[in-house]
Amino acid sequence: MELNQLETFLAVAEERSFSRAAVRLHRTQPAVSQVIRKLEESVEEKLFDRAARDGSLTAAGVLLRDYALRLLALRREASSALGELKSLERGKLQLAANEYTCLYLLPVIDRFRREFPHVNVTVQRTLASRIPEELNLRAFELGMMSFRPDPAQFRSIAVYGDSLDFIVSPQHPLAGAERVSITDLGEELFVAHNVASPLRQKVIEAFQRYRTPLKMEIELPTIEAIKRFVGMGNGVALVPHLAVAQELENGELVRIPVDELEIKRVLRLVHRQKVTLSYAARAFLKTVRALAEERGAPFHYHVERVG
Repeated sequence: MELNQLETFLAVAEERSFSRAAVRLHRTQPAVSQVIRKLEESVEEKLFDRAARDGSLTAAGVLLRDYALRLLALRREASSALGELKSLERGKLQLAANEYTCLYLLPVIDRFRREFPHVNVTVQRTLASRIPEELNLRAFELGMMSFRPDPAQFRSIAVYGDSLDFIVSPQHPLAGAERVSITDLGEELFVAHNVASPLRQKVIEAFQRYRTPLKMEIELPTIEAIKRFVGMGNGVALVPHLAVAQELENGELVRIPVDELEIKRVLRLVHRQKVTLSYAARAFLKTVRALAEERGAPFHYHVERVG
């Protein structure tokens, strides 16, 4: 049973005539009769009472007519929905990010939603280390990461350049220093994030390299908690600049350069190689590019090459 057969069937049922249905469909009457005959063979039922001259339906024909109307209505609905999807009048965009990388997404989502208000956007909080696996499982389309995954499996677009900031409260004894050395920090109490990461390991290795103690006696679950705790006058911390830019501007925290801890980070939008992205995802990437062109550094848009 095919939809074009059902269209012909409904035309005959509505016109109550094979000849009038043929005119309506711009086909010959024998062609219409052949379609109906094949449809009857497929359902193994007679659909029209051939003895009647008014094109009356059999009981099977009446039953099929109801289903045919619903099926063709569903096709029209599906076609309309696909058109809306293409024009971004509907749709869904699913991304993944951790607490830190999500901060980059906020201005992009703000602009994207202004242009495409009918597209639902969901950002799933996920550990960066799990994003490649989740992308392969198709849990979402795009992932935000601060490291580059396997280029053979994933396409990565560098979108933001960030750095690591050494922060203290305005009342801290070091708050007035122009610069400090890593060797000056051996007695400081560091408030750390309790999730292991490549960045945390780089910091540990830097202190080891300069033979300086690293006192991480307090570990908190979020960057937001770390910022607030340090701002209250408890210890010091190393956090991404993106995460504390507003507090630094407002004077709630103070950044002090540390020469030995000039660690740069690149944030990337990642998706699977050789995948057809949704219309929403492609529009989102265009928004990312437009924002980078407008704002300039640290925003940028660079597709990283394979190899």
